[in-house]
Amino acid sequence: MDVKRLELLRELAERGSIAAVARATHRTPSAVSQQLKILEKEAGVALTERIGRGVVLTGSGRVLAQTATDVAVALERAQAVWDDFVATPQGEVTLATFPTGGQMLLPGLLRTVAETPGLVVVATDHDPSIREFADLAGDHDVVVAHASERRSWRGRGLVEVPLLTEPLDIALPADHRLAGRASLSPSDLEGENWIGVPSGFPFEWVYAEIERVTGSPVRISQRFSDTKVTESLVGAGLGIAVLPRFTAKEARDDMVLLPLESIRAVRYVSALMRRDRAERPSVRRVVDALRAEATRVAGLHGGV
Repeated sequence: MDVKRLELLRELAERGSIAAVARATHRTPSAVSQQLKILEKEAGVALTERIGRGVVLTGSGRVLAQTATDVAVALERAQAVWDDFVATPQGEVTLATFPTGGQMLLPGLLRTVAETPGLVVVATDHDPSIREFADLAGDHDVVVAHASERRSWRGRGLVEVPLLTEPLDIALPADHRLAGRASLSPSDLEGENWIGVPSGFPFEWVYAEIERVTGSPVRISQRFSDTKVTESLVGAGLGIAVLPRFTAKEARDDMVLLPLESIRAVRYVSALMRRDRAERPSVRRVVDALRAEATRVAGLHGGV
């Protein structure tokens, strides 16, 4: 069977539609369909079936799609062995991250990568409210993602490399009545005015936990996706907020960060990759640099 056709079947398994595969592979939908029909003839069994107006994989198609993944991994592994033998890692590695992840990790990462001739990282940031952030791994070599639980990315068929665990602290105006405390309990925060995040954004679960523990509603007066806007409003005395420690710590003289007791308010930051891309020497080099930078950042701020 043709490896390129197998790759199209794999893309269909992961992206869910002929149109999505066509966009990702820069083909027309009819060209994708034609190649899949040729693959069916080569396989001797039906690989897809029409459901309504769409196309889904048959049982045989799902098995062959997994085989396609195994083939892609094997090819990348073989190429990696050869590349390790003949040259240092080189080429372009695309990386997607959430904004504060980029703020934490990209400056040091890009400086480190610049020391490897021929290796280039092209990074972009993406809205952290994307429901399936891990799906960005289909279009990027490395995805820096965060979640409230360690197991969030399991079962996705992706390689996960843990980077760091970042505390989520309570941000208070520097002259707030609680600013001199070493830590805060959820009950300390009852009746406070909050600067929150848009619905569906990370950190929203912390508000829900505070409500569950105290039995009182969290009163959110403003919502912003940009943590820098939130920091400025907290510093101006307009409310309190949940902010990530490493990117907000000591950012302003008019704001303090205090840890929250009783609730394990943290986020887990990981690098996610497709299995085949994780075999590339250039990708491995970038991920190694990411891990080193994450360790450095966590160490600077007393990370957990």
